[in-house]
Amino acid sequence: MNDEQKKDTAPEQVEPEKDDAADKRKDESATSEKDKEVIEPENGSSEAKTQEEIPEEVPEDSRETGRKEKRRFGKKPSKEEEKIASLEKEKAELNDKFLRICAEYDNFRRRSQKEKDALYGDIKASTVTQFLPVYDNLERALKQGTEDEAYRKGVEMIMTQFCSTMEKLGVTEIECLGEKFDPTMHNAVMHVDDEEKGENEIVEVFQKGFKLGDKVIRFAMVKVAN
Repeated sequence: MNDEQKKDTAPEQVEPEKDDAADKRKDESATSEKDKEVIEPENGSSEAKTQEEIPEEVPEDSRETGRKEKRRFGKKPSKEEEKIASLEKEKAELNDKFLRICAEYDNFRRRSQKEKDALYGDIKASTVTQFLPVYDNLERALKQGTEDEAYRKGVEMIMTQFCSTMEKLGVTEIECLGEKFDPTMHNAVMHVDDEEKGENEIVEVFQKGFKLGDKVIRFAMVKVAN
């Protein structure tokens, strides 16, 4: 057998296959060792911590949530605390009720005083109105001519006293003669055309009108020109 035949029959040398799994384990081991790199301690501390040993910081929101959950599911309040809470609630309700009563009473007092003043004014006006015909008669008596001076002087004194009493009660006479007609105070019962007078001018008064404060208790009966 020649050399060529020997070469052909020699067994072929097969290269060993690479173990991929072993290489992968080596890489993971190297990475793990690298992650466990020692971190130098601060402030001269003798202990060293690895990256795996450093705890992660808990977010502030999570801490607050934890505290809330702890309060929610915490210790049940005692009977004394429950009684105090009940008394505080009752106190707040009574205080609110008291304030409401005070406000209602204040409104009632103001309303009553307003009604009292209005009632007093109405009664006063009604009473004074009953005496106005007396004033009219005294005025007519003074317009009548008489030769008895004593009689005339007596009527004038009565009229002066009556007017003084009316003024003390707050009754005033409504201005009419020469004024412009005002429907809120005057009652026009006659109209006349007069070129010498102004428009809506009062030229004659048939019956005087009176006011009690700002309230008209009797309208003046007048004659209006133009």
